[in-house]
Amino acid sequence: MNITTKPSLDTAFKKEVFQGLTNSPKYLSSKYIYDATGDKLFQDIMALPEYYLTNCEFEILDLHKEAIAKLFATTTGTFDLIELGAGDGKKTKVLLRHFSEKKINFVYKPIDISQNAIDQLSEKLSEELPQITVDAEKGEYFEVLDRLKTYRSRKKVILVLGSNIGNLLHPRAIDFLSNLKDSMGDDDLLFMGFDQKKDPQIILNAYNDPTGVTAAFNKNLLTRINRELGGNFDVSKFKHWERYDPETGTAKSFLVATEAQKVTISELNLDLTFDPWETIHTEISQKYDDNVVEWLASESGLVIETSFSDSKGYYKDYVFRKK
Repeated sequence: MNITTKPSLDTAFKKEVFQGLTNSPKYLSSKYIYDATGDKLFQDIMALPEYYLTNCEFEILDLHKEAIAKLFATTTGTFDLIELGAGDGKKTKVLLRHFSEKKINFVYKPIDISQNAIDQLSEKLSEELPQITVDAEKGEYFEVLDRLKTYRSRKKVILVLGSNIGNLLHPRAIDFLSNLKDSMGDDDLLFMGFDQKKDPQIILNAYNDPTGVTAAFNKNLLTRINRELGGNFDVSKFKHWERYDPETGTAKSFLVATEAQKVTISELNLDLTFDPWETIHTEISQKYDDNVVEWLASESGLVIETSFSDSKGYYKDYVFRKK
């Protein structure tokens, strides 16, 4: 590794890429996979037969939408539905349509790190569900938490679908849940998806599809660095690799250099060398059971109100209140 001159790390993207690629072992944050290309690739992943999470959560929301509506709505039926990591909103629309049909008065506040995702979701909702009030925001989870604390005028329901909590190891997940708890009032709810432990092969297949969509999704990190930071990664010289540890419930994604190579990132004034089979850790996907979720909640000052499962028991959406 060689740093020619001290770079100007004037954006979060520059700062985190620099920190990750100058670390040993190297790593990159999965949140930066999500640009217009990454958003499309993730939609393709969700449509894969191996990626069971999407269909499981669709089943939960459709099967239990009436019970969920009763939980969310107050006596006046008025609340803010604040979704973190809204993405394309396909699953959320199951609830939005039901709430609209029941004439429940609420404001939908989708929040996502990708401006492209926010723009597309807002446009689609204006066409498909024009009667719903939508107040969208671009932002990272931890940036948004401070703003959530100011939402005190009426009941808040914070929605985190897709097991996004699984991108955080337990200590950071507890910090995240604790911050969410601090933004909640006594009547507020947190509705969050947790992928459950199951046959390890099913989990591996979900993150290592034979068609290569998941590999292209992870490699989009390198493509984005090339485009936005003047990198010259040869993406074809990196292999996507997935690992799952059933003891800890942690699935990890890596990009592995298939040969020795040198990479320059001009915007970071950074020259990198990769040894054969050297790794870049790109993503974790944590899996859970009831005991782990109950422990995370307790450590974070939350209690489980109830939970909803799909018919196979592969996935659960938990509802939390402040302790």
